Amino acid sequence: MHDKHVFEYALIRMVPKVEREEFFNVGVILYCKRHKFLDVRYHLDPRKLALFSKDLDFEELNSYLHSWKLICEGAPAGGAIGRLELSDRFRWLTACRSTMLQSSDTHSGLCDDPQQELDSLFETFVL
Repeated sequence: MHDKHVFEYALIRMVPKVEREEFFNVGVILYCKRHKFLDVRYHLDPRKLALFSKDLDFEELNSYLHSWKLICEGAPAGGAIGRLELSDRFRWLTACRSTMLQSSDTHSGLCDDPQQELDSLFETFVL
């Protein structure tokens, strides 16, 4: 029998106009200390974005989300934040902010396979 391991995740929210407090989910970030796992999955639907705001720059938003991915991977292009420990990177990415990309509260659970859990959460809450 496999031991289940604690994981933490947050939903990534697109907030087109911060002052209106309207959002929709565009991604999920998941951290599992035991597996030394930190990853993010996201999907931007240009038609959905256009319904929320005609002023959004799809390429700029995609670039911001890609930088979250680079930070998760610890890639050199992830900058100083990308060089931090996995837990610190997760905490930095899920910190409260008032920009057009925000994360939900952090939630936790148990899993066997963090990648499978990330995929499942992505399917459930984003697509």
